[in-house]
Amino acid sequence: MAETPIFPAIGAPAPDFDMPASKGRQVSLAAMRGKPFILYFYPKASTPGCTTEACDFQEALGALGSTGLPVIGVSRDSMKAIDTFATRQNLDFPLASDATGAVTEAYGVWVEKTLYGRKYMGIERATFLIDADGRVAQVWRNVKVPGHVAEVMRAASAL
Repeated sequence: MAETPIFPAIGAPAPDFDMPASKGRQVSLAAMRGKPFILYFYPKASTPGCTTEACDFQEALGALGSTGLPVIGVSRDSMKAIDTFATRQNLDFPLASDATGAVTEAYGVWVEKTLYGRKYMGIERATFLIDADGRVAQVWRNVKVPGHVAEVMRAASAL
């Protein structure tokens, strides 16, 4: 049985990251310093739930932009899979590839899952609202996609 991961607590510094992202971009915690942002983790590009979640964030970009909140999506997919997904869904925000798994582990979202009685390791759908000082302001774990982006936007507007 996998050990329960240690999650970054609300108020704690966000774990560092530096990853390649869609459209030839690079995303890092250092580059985001001074502005709040949304970092969300999704299991696999181009799957139904992940597509719905990404499209919901894309639709919310206008409102999120008015609050100054960039969005970064993260999975362990290859850059090829991520670029294909971002292009097919017309996603403007960066989707990052955590190919090494270091970031998903640092954020405690690499967890043991069960599907049809089979246990395996995978990404838990989770979202982190990071404040301008690089601290975790809010955490959503075991995210259910319907209504999630609206909930994140409400919390973000309070920052």
